[in-house]
Amino acid sequence: MSMTTALSSPCLATIVRLRSDIPRTTARRYSVAVTTDATVLVTGGTGFLAGYCIAQLSRAGYRVRFTVRTAARARDAQRTVAAAGGATDSLTFAVADLTSDANWDAAVGGCEYVLHIASPFPRGVPKVDNEVIAPVRDAALRVLRAARNGGVRRVVLTSSFAAIAYGYPSSRTKPFTEEDWTNTGSLSVRPYIKSRALAERAAWDFAERAGGGMELAVVNPVGIFGPVLGPDLSSSVGIVKAMLEGNLPRAPRLWTSVVDVRDVADLHLRAMTSPKAAGERFLAAAGDAISYGHIAQTLRDHLGAEAARVPDRELSNWLVRTASPFVPQLRQFRRNLDVVRHTDAAKARTILDWEPRPSEDAIIATARSLLDLGLVSD
Repeated sequence: MSMTTALSSPCLATIVRLRSDIPRTTARRYSVAVTTDATVLVTGGTGFLAGYCIAQLSRAGYRVRFTVRTAARARDAQRTVAAAGGATDSLTFAVADLTSDANWDAAVGGCEYVLHIASPFPRGVPKVDNEVIAPVRDAALRVLRAARNGGVRRVVLTSSFAAIAYGYPSSRTKPFTEEDWTNTGSLSVRPYIKSRALAERAAWDFAERAGGGMELAVVNPVGIFGPVLGPDLSSSVGIVKAMLEGNLPRAPRLWTSVVDVRDVADLHLRAMTSPKAAGERFLAAAGDAISYGHIAQTLRDHLGAEAARVPDRELSNWLVRTASPFVPQLRQFRRNLDVVRHTDAAKARTILDWEPRPSEDAIIATARSLLDLGLVSD
């Protein structure tokens, strides 16, 4: 099989026909400039955000190629894109693994833009920080190097709020913006959080020193919510699922910022096409941080009987701290109790005319999709 394989090839054409009846997500009309002869490479084609990016690109008229670790995963990516409301008959894919140099030059060949969305995620607890940091940093540089070699005009890198807002005193009330960077020297910053900041810094350094005229823009999403595309769920979506299933009988005193996956995809397209986006990073957040209690209240207000198991009381900090040595699920809460990381995403709104949905709409869309797809356990 060739390096870049059309999804309309015989082995995959059946899937296109079988999935033609998949309901497509209702989408806004986004005012994104289109270069109809441009090909865009999207890394990690099976992912939640990647699926929506590919769908929006295909609807806008771009030729889209996506990467998967194995050819068999192309079917999964096609289903993801179809569920996100994208056209699938003209997509192509390339087999390329972020942990290896192999095939990336071929994957990027002929592309004008790259959306580098995928990132290696650690399995288990690392013995040393570099077991997490090196793969994430090296993956970003691997894609950037191939993009430069292939004459790509612009790369949009998906970074994270994790690269912006960690390692600061919990008493901070000033909102975090694109001007902020996670303090990787803080002992409170976990290895994966640190890896996202160091990988993004490495990407900016590469673009400046060795980019050869290739442009870089970065999107830093907060917790990504929105309509799910299948059973592989993000950690943010997992919050809503746990509440709907009654696995959080009380809401811990935690806070998170929210953004809808469809709006993050839209921001990627805007960062890809706007002349103003070159050399800029954009925080993707629908609004300021909200509490888990607010998420629970939103679900109860809008879902009625379907939210019967959603918590209606808070879990005290004292109980979390007392029980966490004996209840592993509570340990992850302990360090962030009552820590509010305020956010200000005005830059994307001002420079790119980005208009995200309200946080509450993203939360309800998440819940509705989980219920409709039967992903909430009885």
